[in-house]
Amino acid sequence: MTENHTERAGTAARGSVAGPTVVVLRGEIDLGTATSLTTRLDALTSAPSPDLVLDLREVTFIDCAGLGVLCRARNRARARAGRLRLVSDSARFRRMLRLVDLGGVFEVASRLPDVLSRPVDAASEAGAGAGARVALR
Repeated sequence: MTENHTERAGTAARGSVAGPTVVVLRGEIDLGTATSLTTRLDALTSAPSPDLVLDLREVTFIDCAGLGVLCRARNRARARAGRLRLVSDSARFRRMLRLVDLGGVFEVASRLPDVLSRPVDAASEAGAGAGARVALR
């Protein structure tokens, strides 16, 4: 199996600027990496009104276990009146979402600035706290 690319990287800049937590994922999200990624995303979606952006542009492979991790994070965020958005410029990834009936489930943008400039609904805006950028590789 391939190297685990979702272990936490050294970059974790936290600031006091209001906004979403941006998580940059790299490598493969599969059965071998799903457990560690789930643990990290569970922590990020445990607070009230989480605002999470998963940057998937550097993800090279995602399987059904990886999709399960994304669905779990989305469901946890929504259950806490929060929001989860994805950034992916991969037509293949978007096609896969459509094929498994998840095309309309996730908010997906091609570029990080696009997803950050979208208006936030009142429930998410009320919980916006310190913005953060976390890199997982």
